Amino acid sequence: MSLFKARDWWAAVLGEGEEFDQGCLCVGDVDNSGSGHDKIVVGSYMGMLRVFSPHPAKPGEPSPAHSQLLEVQLRDPVIQVEVGKFVSCSDLLHLAVLHPRKLSVYSISGTAGNVEHGVQYQLKRVYEHNLQRTACNMTYGTFGGVTDHHSMCIQSMDGMLMFFEQESYSFGRFLPGFLLPGPLCYCSRTDTFLTVSSARQVESYRYETLAVATDAETRQDAEQHGKTAGKRLTADWTLVLGEQALDLSVPSFSPSSSSIFVCGERNLYCLKDNGHIRFMKKLEYNPSCFLPYSSVSEGTTNTLVGNHNNMLLVYQDVTLKWAAQLSCSPVAVRLANFPDLKGVVVTLSNEGHLQCSYMGTDPSFFSTPKVDAREQDYSQIDTEMKSLQRVIRQATRTQADILPVAETDEDLTVTATVSTNMDSTSQALIPDIDGLPVPSVTVKIKVTSRCALQGPKLTVCVQPPLAVTQDQLVLEPLGVGSTTVVAFSAFLNGQYPPADLTGDVAVSYSSPTGIPRVAQCKFSLPLRLVCCPSAPSKNAKYKITVDTNKPPVNLSEVFPDFLEKSEDKEGNALAFHFLSGPRVTVMASKTSQRYRIQSESFEDIWLVAKELVQRFDRHFAKQGVKDFRNSFAGPIPLAEYFETVDHHFELRVSAEKYQDLLSERAVQFRAIQRRLLTRFKDKTPAPLQNLDTLMEGTYRQVIALADAAEENRACLNQAFVRLRSATHLLILLVSLWQGLNTEQNAILEATLLPLLQDTPQLGWEESVDAAVSHLLRTCLSRSPKDQALSLSTSQLNMPKDTARLKKHITLLCDRLGKGGRLSLASEANVPTPVMMPGGCEPIAEAVTDLEEPPLQQESATKFIKKKQPSKKVKSKTDKESKDKKVSAEGPVKETVEETAEEPVKEVKKEKKESSKEKKESTKEPKEPKDPGKESKKESLKESKEKKESSKEKKESSKESGKESSKDTSKESLKEPGKEKVSRKSSVKVKEKKKEPDAAAGEG
Repeated sequence: MSLFKARDWWAAVLGEGEEFDQGCLCVGDVDNSGSGHDKIVVGSYMGMLRVFSPHPAKPGEPSPAHSQLLEVQLRDPVIQVEVGKFVSCSDLLHLAVLHPRKLSVYSISGTAGNVEHGVQYQLKRVYEHNLQRTACNMTYGTFGGVTDHHSMCIQSMDGMLMFFEQESYSFGRFLPGFLLPGPLCYCSRTDTFLTVSSARQVESYRYETLAVATDAETRQDAEQHGKTAGKRLTADWTLVLGEQALDLSVPSFSPSSSSIFVCGERNLYCLKDNGHIRFMKKLEYNPSCFLPYSSVSEGTTNTLVGNHNNMLLVYQDVTLKWAAQLSCSPVAVRLANFPDLKGVVVTLSNEGHLQCSYMGTDPSFFSTPKVDAREQDYSQIDTEMKSLQRVIRQATRTQADILPVAETDEDLTVTATVSTNMDSTSQALIPDIDGLPVPSVTVKIKVTSRCALQGPKLTVCVQPPLAVTQDQLVLEPLGVGSTTVVAFSAFLNGQYPPADLTGDVAVSYSSPTGIPRVAQCKFSLPLRLVCCPSAPSKNAKYKITVDTNKPPVNLSEVFPDFLEKSEDKEGNALAFHFLSGPRVTVMASKTSQRYRIQSESFEDIWLVAKELVQRFDRHFAKQGVKDFRNSFAGPIPLAEYFETVDHHFELRVSAEKYQDLLSERAVQFRAIQRRLLTRFKDKTPAPLQNLDTLMEGTYRQVIALADAAEENRACLNQAFVRLRSATHLLILLVSLWQGLNTEQNAILEATLLPLLQDTPQLGWEESVDAAVSHLLRTCLSRSPKDQALSLSTSQLNMPKDTARLKKHITLLCDRLGKGGRLSLASEANVPTPVMMPGGCEPIAEAVTDLEEPPLQQESATKFIKKKQPSKKVKSKTDKESKDKKVSAEGPVKETVEETAEEPVKEVKKEKKESSKEKKESTKEPKEPKDPGKESKKESLKESKEKKESSKEKKESSKESGKESSKDTSKESLKEPGKEKVSRKSSVKVKEKKKEPDAAAGEG
């Protein structure tokens, strides 16, 4: 038993299929019994009116039927019920029932019976008011200070307040600025009416102001009278809440307390009578009802708040004092006093669950019986512990908490079977392309169910320009062990070949437990679907050679379905004629183990090359050959591949230009339309000034631009498919070239083919550039220091050109050729220095940095100087000479190490020697203080320079460098002017600005 659970004292379920709301519940001594005990009155939207006198069920009573005093079916729905003194000639309590178009007042009386059935209750109508407007809610009170009887105020759906003094109608007033009705409440202390308007603000209207305001039959009349004559209805005060209110309440248990409670959607407000906020409580849930009531602490108020989480919370001002769990979400809550218990919480849900409960617990007299002591069987406990440890080890060995374990028995199994023969009657939408008939092939999908499934949906997806006869269909409900077969045809539906002949089938369904799942399978369409056999051609623009490690085979054995028009009886040549026009020829060498694939279109080689490699693998696998291997000797055809990339990028640029031009012409067209419309609306006719001609010309331009943009879009889609084909071919060649495994091939494919389609927001070029840059900075970085650990979070935008992308792809191939390994591991992977066998041309990696531009001479000099700080401050001449030496030696050294051209190497060495001579010639300080120390310093520097030069120069050049350095040092000591002239001769143009300073130094 939980302490925080409301204890059921009495409960009942009211009817079936009935609906209730917050106004459908009230409590009071409606039968005027005089005992002071309350009865519960409940009305429903179905027109049922019920009266209960709850008492706890006795042991012999099976149901609370004895507690129901009255149940009457009314003709109209019940919106709200209230108990008060609504009859002028009586001081008894009566029941007011509000219907959409009627207000009825009833008296409930009980007649003592002479038999065991007890008291009989009757409902008698005293009077009723027929309403001219649809009612929303009502309130009652002692309007105008009358204390003997209660008057009623009804708010209509169109914002009119209708006032009734018992049996007579008083007046009606329209609320200003009304849009939708809100909660309504009467405050007897200030004789005001409170409501929350659709402007999400609390509004207060005095009864006196409402009574003397101008009367009107309609809202239009009220607005007209307010502008012309009579007193205009204005609010006494307003308070902006910023949210819609659920309910209003003015507690009347203490005359001294002046509080107005407003329950909003997210906040609970307590206001003073003048509209100022006393306090406010932010709620962390959505309330469903609330009720303020008296508190035992002086100066505070308790509030019951119900929410949609079946919770009833008790607040003392803003402090949560108690929380109790209910059996349902309440929409109305009241406090009532019954004969056996006072202060019972009465709640009503929207489905009719009426519950009387209290908070806390009953004292429990249950005592735990003593358990007989038993001896422990330690051997059994040890065995159980070992079994549990075994289960724990198995659970921790498999990462079941991270990755879900695939079920061995799936609820649904999907298999696809492609027919080996083309359809006798083609289902293609295009009958022929360039005189060649377009075939179709049948694909059968078999769906097998292991359990009962309702309405699974099947979806088929193929790559454009391939198409199917039906790509979506809803299957019949599947029983246990049932099988359904679905057949459809696939065909070519475009003027260009596809980039992939594979298709995907997905069946979405819900498991018996209601979990949505998807079963998938793939199928491969035959190459014969997009091409037909043809006569081989000897010459072609693009050629690719595939090497094998086994003797050449007869192509007729590998391609038995393409022998119709083959003129080569030996099987050394085979041609494929694509339906879109291009031809691809496969030629086998008679002497070597090579196969050449050639075509006039680079990207069309892809499908034939893929089919050739796959059929070779299957052919040798059938013969039991396990060490068969395909390879590619290179070079990688990057130049041909970049032509396809440039063509695709040009079409993207054209699409952007068409979009901009179309936007400009559309703005111009709308501006001309506005001017013409202004001219046509003008009462005085004015000349059009050729605006109609201008609009017609602009319209033609818009139509022409739209047609051109649509044509460019179709070309862009075709170019993207061709780019995907060329990229697939590049991946295949790199994989054969470097012998990539399945994981590395998947990484390369995900890098170069990240998108299935182009969009204006994200294109292929920027996506591939970001992916390739990431690989170059992680697994293909030159050293661990160059590895970037953080991913770039910058937004991908369309580049200005493809130079950077092509440079990165070239660098990717180069590093793969030097032994780089593709991996998703976080640690750096430094490629081993392996010579690239006939692959991409080596590029200068020191120059082609990824993100940073090449350093300027001055910045590079400063950076290297900071790396080699001297112990003493050198002279200005010494610094300048050292700057010149570093700037002259740094780039030359890197270039010599990365290029293998001997003439350039000799020239760089000569420049390095001359710069070294200039450095040594500038080692004389301006004011030598200690000749001994300076000579030691010079000797140390000379020895360091000799050690550095010995790594890159021969012995002869080293000796010549020593002699030249000695001669130049002697000359510089005697003739300082000549030293400055020789230094100026090797300085770049930007250092010529220092000549006036040097001349001043000489003077």
